Amino acid sequence: MKEYKIRIYRDNFNRDRWQTFTISYKESDLCIGIDTASYVPEMNLFAGQILRELRLEMDAYITNDPTYAVILSPYFPAAGAPGILVRMAEAAATAGVGPMAAVAGAIAEYIGRRLKTEYDCREVIVENGGDIYADIVEGMDIPVFAGQSPLSEKVGIFIPEGGRISICTSSGTVGPSLSFGMADAVMIVCSDAALADSYATAFANKIHTKQDINNVIAEIRKIPAISGAICIKDDMFGICGEYGLKIWKQPLIR
Repeated sequence: MKEYKIRIYRDNFNRDRWQTFTISYKESDLCIGIDTASYVPEMNLFAGQILRELRLEMDAYITNDPTYAVILSPYFPAAGAPGILVRMAEAAATAGVGPMAAVAGAIAEYIGRRLKTEYDCREVIVENGGDIYADIVEGMDIPVFAGQSPLSEKVGIFIPEGGRISICTSSGTVGPSLSFGMADAVMIVCSDAALADSYATAFANKIHTKQDINNVIAEIRKIPAISGAICIKDDMFGICGEYGLKIWKQPLIR
């Protein structure tokens, strides 16, 4: 049975930097951080409303095209489908997986972009089930939660510069999401959240033992759209990309 710890990574938000709040609708449960200087309480209601509208639009389409929600291979929606479902399908097809592999990342990015446009906030970060979309000015540390692995929250990356960035993680041992592998964590960094989410799923599917890590890292290196990655299985990890390795001697204090 997969290990699942409810939203523990949300405790790692820097409270001096971020004002955080949560929104949820159906299966979607998001934690949003806004830089403290930009935050206004109206953001909570706005974000909740657009999440509900987005999910209703997505669910209305899927009611008439149920294959979209269950297929595990590339699949494109019919003409007139909501734009987010089209983008999910495009990203998932690039990675060779089904479109719902991109859902958490795509929703996080949609909400983040809407908040940025509506309020012109300096920094925004949206976490959705461990998948992150960030539009930031300053750098940040990204530890990897990897369940029972002794490396969980002891390795990660440092992102030194601001910009739009997406960090998505898939696992065969942690959380409720479907995986055909047994990776403790595969974290992928891209500029596009739907793409990062799709690639995280695709590469997590390929790791069954720690001996698979080197081959998977070699595959990841060939993909220009991926700017960074960490793969963890048991007591072994592999890393590639443009970001520096960050090591914590102990798991992060909560």
